[in-house]
Amino acid sequence: MAILTDGTHQKIVTDEEFMFLPEEGGHYELINGEVVDMGNSGMEHGNISAYLCGLIELYARRQKLGVTCDSSTAFSLKSGNKRSPDVSFVIKERLQGIKRLPKGYFQGAPDLVVEVISPNNTFEELHQKIVEYFDNGCRLLWVINPDEKTVLVYHKPEPDKLLKVTDNLDGEDILPGFTLSVSELFMQFDF
Repeated sequence: MAILTDGTHQKIVTDEEFMFLPEEGGHYELINGEVVDMGNSGMEHGNISAYLCGLIELYARRQKLGVTCDSSTAFSLKSGNKRSPDVSFVIKERLQGIKRLPKGYFQGAPDLVVEVISPNNTFEELHQKIVEYFDNGCRLLWVINPDEKTVLVYHKPEPDKLLKVTDNLDGEDILPGFTLSVSELFMQFDF
């Protein structure tokens, strides 16, 4: 159960109602019992997320490694929070025995989480998400910073390395063999 606030009224929302909140508001997460509209993130953010999500999905599907999801997918965490990373990947071992993905929430964090920093993110909010993802089974996390053209790589709630445009992202043991030049995430268009 969650509380939905519209500024003047509060309403208790069930998990099923949370799944069907109106899309006009945008992107919702359930944080500490309250429904939070995460807002829109802008075209640059959306394009980076879509590009990376597509590349990971194509690679993972060909290799039969697992399933990739976009930011409309909520993951149900131990705290009761429902978080929606910009890009997420769940390895096949955690999906054993199912023929079709759940229509509802996946229990636990994805194995790989990707968060693209947007203008409305705060450091505190991002850090809270990172801690929660790792507390719920995340094994690899990338924070992409479009303004600085960098990627922070995490294996725990503190960053392990900073990648620049001359470096490569590595799927490590989550996406074995997957590599991508960081520069590809920040290409300038020449149409």
